[in-house]
Amino acid sequence: MPKKKSKDLRWLRLDNAAKIYPAARRKNWSNVFRQSVTLCDEVDVAVLQSALEVTVRRFPSIAARLRRGAFWYYLQQVDCAPQVREEKSYPLVFMSREEMRRCAFRVIAYHDRIAVEFFHSLTDGTGALIFLKTLTAEYLEQKYGIRVPCEYGVLDRREEPLPEELEDSFLKYAGKVAASRKDTTAWHMSGERLPDGALALTCFSTSAKDALDLAHRYKVSLTVFLSAVLMKALLELQTQKVPSVKKRKPIKLLIPVNLRALFPSKTLRNFAMFTIPKLDPRLGEYTFEEICKIIQHKMGAEVTPKHMSQIIAANVGDEKNPLLRIVPLPIKNAVMKAVFDTVGERKSCLSFSNLGAAELPNAMKEYVRRIDFILGVQAAAPYNCGAISYGDTLYINFIRNIEEPELERHFFAVLQDMGLTVTVQSNN
Repeated sequence: MPKKKSKDLRWLRLDNAAKIYPAARRKNWSNVFRQSVTLCDEVDVAVLQSALEVTVRRFPSIAARLRRGAFWYYLQQVDCAPQVREEKSYPLVFMSREEMRRCAFRVIAYHDRIAVEFFHSLTDGTGALIFLKTLTAEYLEQKYGIRVPCEYGVLDRREEPLPEELEDSFLKYAGKVAASRKDTTAWHMSGERLPDGALALTCFSTSAKDALDLAHRYKVSLTVFLSAVLMKALLELQTQKVPSVKKRKPIKLLIPVNLRALFPSKTLRNFAMFTIPKLDPRLGEYTFEEICKIIQHKMGAEVTPKHMSQIIAANVGDEKNPLLRIVPLPIKNAVMKAVFDTVGERKSCLSFSNLGAAELPNAMKEYVRRIDFILGVQAAAPYNCGAISYGDTLYINFIRNIEEPELERHFFAVLQDMGLTVTVQSNN
């Protein structure tokens, strides 16, 4: 693809959620996540490179570099597609500031797998999945000469991006009343760090139908059910590590909410907020049914347009503060990093993000046998967890930067107690 002149390249202000990520990053942590498809055949890297060169034109807000202005960071469309990389080590290798200046996403080929890793300022899980599906569709069309219809999130690479795909929907849907940010600090796991910044990945796979049937037995959604399994595992792990009940801290799970399900937005940029259910172990033991009800009531009360518009309003209000707007970027960064460290990730044990069932056009299904979603670890905590279903398989990916897979063991034990047959894979 020929390079565009710099003056012809689109540039975009970071969306409201994206502004915190460049400020919060540090030497050994960058907020990067991965999505991947596993094909039935070995990836042809030359064809993938050609497909990427076509696809990036359709996604100027994702195929972008992070640039630094006087008052805010911003995104600039890349002038050509980055080179497809080979997988040489663990997933989600640290993305340096220099790399982000060149291109803030990576495309990685490994045997039969195509993976894309995104700096979180570019997009959220929903936007990333649309990019991955569209790239895969273009690859399959070029490789096998098939025709993939533009449906189930596959976009037409020949079309210009729609204006609503590039909008900051936080600004559009902010309410008039801001919500309070007061909250309590959660219990955090600890352990010996893996050497050289390595990350350990453990994938649990099971029948999506069996998991959904279990969720329905407890009269909850699959997201609530899996969140309850994870919170029960966290309770059991803290009980093991902190014998004194009085010294135990709240178990809190950060669950992202795709706001496109609540507001009529088509943005491909970040448009997600979160809800944080809490269990206080000092109050006594919790049955699994109790945990399900607590999460379900919390999500039922908060995952509404009215409540989420309040949360959005609080964040947008900070951005629109006249004094903050004129403060130079280095000072803004210091303030935002302090806020992130103090009231950001400290408020939960880890994140659990379920992207739900990934649907593909029928023309793609015979070529794609698996789809995965992997979050990066938190800055201040050693774990995160992402889930996605494809076909009848549910994939749950744990990522950690410490040696012992203690949380995974407890999670597996809870699933076994439920009678769910689970396969475990690890990169260790």
